[in-house]
Amino acid sequence: MQISAFVKSGGGTHEARVATSGSMRELTVPAKPDGHGSAVNGGEFLMLALATCYCNDLYREAGRMGLALTRVTVEAHAEFAGVGLAARDIRYRAEVESPASPEQIGELIRQTDAVAEVHNTVRAGVPVTLEKS
Repeated sequence: MQISAFVKSGGGTHEARVATSGSMRELTVPAKPDGHGSAVNGGEFLMLALATCYCNDLYREAGRMGLALTRVTVEAHAEFAGVGLAARDIRYRAEVESPASPEQIGELIRQTDAVAEVHNTVRAGVPVTLEKS
């Protein structure tokens, strides 16, 4: 499965699209007030990626475990010390509402943490390569 993202910015407009295995979707992301770039920064998108991944994976793993979930809330945070510096102290928390027992929810949270793909990518420190156009 290949996942990709596309951004085109200029002239007061900002386009953002994502695709998984060729299935493309457009996202509404506003341009900065001056029209140059996105009003949402990359660090915010990184935290959104972590929160979204964990949320979706909780539902996926709950299905595998036969658990019903009523609501999921995920919040992710990181510190960015300056321009060009990597994030540090990345943390996240999740709240799960479910008729399942507290023990089952705890196991779901632990299992999902172990298999969340975006989290595991960040944890592994995967190289990022700039390709020539």
